[in-house]
Amino acid sequence: MGRYLIEPFDRSDRYATERYQGAAGRNWWACDPTLHLLMRHHLGDGYAWAEPHLDRLGALMGGPVAAWAEETDRNPPRLEKYDKWGRDVSEVVMPPSFQAARQALMADNFTSPAFAQQARANGANPSALAAAWTYMLDQADIGMGCALGTGGDMVVQLAEKHAPEDVRDRVREIFANGYYSGEAAQMFTERTGGSDLAALEAAAVPAGDAWLLTGFKWFASNANGSAFVVLARLPEGTVAPFLVLWERRDGSRNGVRIRRLKDKLGTRSVASGEVEFADAEAFLLMDRPDADGRARDAATPGGSASGLGTMMKLTNGSRLGVAMMGLGVARRALVESICYARAREAFGRPLAEQPLMRRKLAELVVEAEAAQALVFDGHLGPRLRLAPALVKLRASRLGLTAASDAVEVHGGNGYIEQWPVARLLRDAQVNPIWEGGDHILCLDVRRAMAKEQAHLPFLDRLRTAATSDLVHARIDDLTKAINAWAALEPAVAEARLYPLAQFMADVYAAALLEEQAGWGLDDGRKSLVARLYAEAHLADRGPLRGLDAPAEDPFDALVAGAFTG
Repeated sequence: MGRYLIEPFDRSDRYATERYQGAAGRNWWACDPTLHLLMRHHLGDGYAWAEPHLDRLGALMGGPVAAWAEETDRNPPRLEKYDKWGRDVSEVVMPPSFQAARQALMADNFTSPAFAQQARANGANPSALAAAWTYMLDQADIGMGCALGTGGDMVVQLAEKHAPEDVRDRVREIFANGYYSGEAAQMFTERTGGSDLAALEAAAVPAGDAWLLTGFKWFASNANGSAFVVLARLPEGTVAPFLVLWERRDGSRNGVRIRRLKDKLGTRSVASGEVEFADAEAFLLMDRPDADGRARDAATPGGSASGLGTMMKLTNGSRLGVAMMGLGVARRALVESICYARAREAFGRPLAEQPLMRRKLAELVVEAEAAQALVFDGHLGPRLRLAPALVKLRASRLGLTAASDAVEVHGGNGYIEQWPVARLLRDAQVNPIWEGGDHILCLDVRRAMAKEQAHLPFLDRLRTAATSDLVHARIDDLTKAINAWAALEPAVAEARLYPLAQFMADVYAAALLEEQAGWGLDDGRKSLVARLYAEAHLADRGPLRGLDAPAEDPFDALVAGAFTG
């Protein structure tokens, strides 16, 4: 029985509010057949060992972590700028709900080296399990996903290659529990913006085997971390990445000040702030350029720029992380919408029995599974140069539109902060911004095709995955479109990058869904999803836009294979 007073109108069956259970409180592994399918495929013989771990994780994410996320959103981090003597301490105070969630997640961390070793010993792919961990976490709180996972791989890999030995040892100690430990931050963006590196003003000067870095970063997520990758200028003008630790080598406080925390629309569980560096001890994370301005790669004598190029490659990994966040929001929005539509009645029957709602939810199932195919292929499939930009372009935008759909399904309740979908919408808006907006992603697609011919292995991947005549025909069309685009005048070609990238993402998703259907793991349901997606995105719908197509209601089959509970 609830703690609320029972009023006379509460005795009506229409007000049996216990029917309105959403996603929170459920086991997010147990209720997700699509994740089961992915794990059965990617884990193979290791699935039996992994399944109890996944079940335990699903209960943790859907239960305590989801509840703590709501509490942290209402009570976000705060900044203690000065101590009682007026000295700058710049201490970010995280709420107890955040601390509890982080502790529970680190205790059951599928991304840690120890868990990865255990998984390998039992025949399970640790990368697949790490992907499942982040996928379920991002359904609870993408802000926590950012707080734990911002740039840890970048800090460790660049430090291992370039930092002095004693600094490497310190970094190893900080990240002993893996990249997802919440200790890293990337600090690129200045008041002039984050994408135009030529406009950066932060600068560093040498001081022995260290540097002194001075500058101001306008938007630094996870400002309460311990190890930062900071972009700054060398004296000769080259932009380079530096490692800055919260403490100097001698254990004293480094020259790092947090001016203020950002009052953000969403993702309040990650402390984003304005960070100032005042002669901060820093360590160059690339080889110093020669007199002719070219950086030398110590690992490859005579090679070209190492640290900055490596950082850009790692940024592509971060884009896949943001794409997973978009997918996590879309999945949560789908589950919340299905649960609400089943419970809410209008005009004498549940919303889920009404044709227009069934159409909306069926389309959302198909779009979510298409994005899921893209994101998991980006993480676990062939390392395609084009994948990160295309996958983030599609999945981050879907997270936003799916959250908006979930608000609409909930009606006025969806617009109220006490219900879960308002936060989803606020959080989702950042995903198209993090790690590059749509235009930056499109420019990266152009760079990859023009400089690396990256479209060739991409098209080969599509041909291997696709099975239907329709999708193969569209792969041929896409090949022609890329060739036609390459012949355009540069300004026109740039303006048309967005529709080209969307075409690429459409065909990519359609091919992957057909590939999944070929796994034979779900009694043919994935074939239905693949067909519906291809018809919606790739088929010629005719002059009547499909209004004259044969009647079909795939709702029950789609939802039964997407959500159980």
